[in-house]
Amino acid sequence: MATKFNRRVMFIEQGYKGNIGLWKYWIPILGFSAMMLVNYIMTINSPVDVDVMMKSVIDKIGLNLFFIMAIGPLVAGFFILLGWVYLVHGQSITSLTTSRKKVDWKRMLFSFSLWGGITLLMMLADIMLSPDDYVFNFKPVPFLILLVMAIVLIPLQTSFEEYMFRGHLMQGLGILAKNRWVPLLVTSVLFGVMHAANPEVGKIGYGIMVFYIGTGIFLGILTLMDEGLELALGFHAANNLTAALLVTADWTAFQTNSIYKDVSAPTLGWDIFIPVLVIYPILLLIFAKKYGWTNWKERLTGSVMDKEVFLAQNIKETHV
Repeated sequence: MATKFNRRVMFIEQGYKGNIGLWKYWIPILGFSAMMLVNYIMTINSPVDVDVMMKSVIDKIGLNLFFIMAIGPLVAGFFILLGWVYLVHGQSITSLTTSRKKVDWKRMLFSFSLWGGITLLMMLADIMLSPDDYVFNFKPVPFLILLVMAIVLIPLQTSFEEYMFRGHLMQGLGILAKNRWVPLLVTSVLFGVMHAANPEVGKIGYGIMVFYIGTGIFLGILTLMDEGLELALGFHAANNLTAALLVTADWTAFQTNSIYKDVSAPTLGWDIFIPVLVIYPILLLIFAKKYGWTNWKERLTGSVMDKEVFLAQNIKETHV
């Protein structure tokens, strides 16, 4: 018997909408995974040091063009994935995004503003407390060009990752496994593995994967508890925008004409684990209070409706 919770909100079950076919879920993620695997193999087997190679490219084309080259494939992936979902899967973009009747832009803006503000304050505090670790890197014209590019491109890049992992793949895995905890864990691990080829991993070590996978779990919890991608979309866009615009370093995936440059030696310190262990749980409590989340166990580990039950319920609700 369906619970009251299941009857009211159901993000994973939105995947039933359209021309269902589990093979349609795997082609995008397998294609993307293959691309990431090839990139990782080429990175670890390259005879040229990654830092040297990146510096050589940046010297030739400049930081702004390098920025476009770095995130361009993910921006293209955003349009490819949405096109696949709409044209092949026959699912609306709204149902891929949320269980609500329409996308809640206020949720997205709140999450963006909250995390953007917190990140900005934390970065500025660290700059003031450790001034020797940073150099002022502001150049008006290159920065303004970066600002325009970042505002346009980064939300597309981060949205691709959210729609791929917390949207398309989470719905597909949930329908296959008939529960919520399998897609939460699998998408979080895959999200972390996707970052394995980042320069940060080579510099800091695989311990940083705790941060990447932990962030994936946090974003997955946001999606399942709120029954939609809006909060995760806003958070992810704010995170990458502040990273690209305020502080970058020569050993990170984002190397841009940012306002500051981090010149400290890369180390695996507590700053890597604090977000996962302290900040993310606090954020979950803030979101839970604001949006009245309840039934945590059911929302994170409960069962997924059968297709017939879901469709019958939707027909009933349509005629209410």
